[in-house]
Amino acid sequence: KWLKIVLCLGPLDWSWAIWRILKGVKANNALEVVLGILWIFVGGTVLWLLDIICILINDYPFWFK
Repeated sequence: KWLKIVLCLGPLDWSWAIWRILKGVKANNALEVVLGILWIFVGGTVLWLLDIICILINDYPFWFK
């Protein structure tokens, strides 16, 4: 769980963005691909807080399960 939180911190949050894009392509889910691309640009500024909160609450970053 701690590694997930570290990967959510600021500039490292791009790792979750890439994971969202790859997961969306694999599942043929356009919304998840768009969310992943959006996360690359704004994830390091504000959305990383959303990822940390979601990991603390349910052990998954935002929009995963």
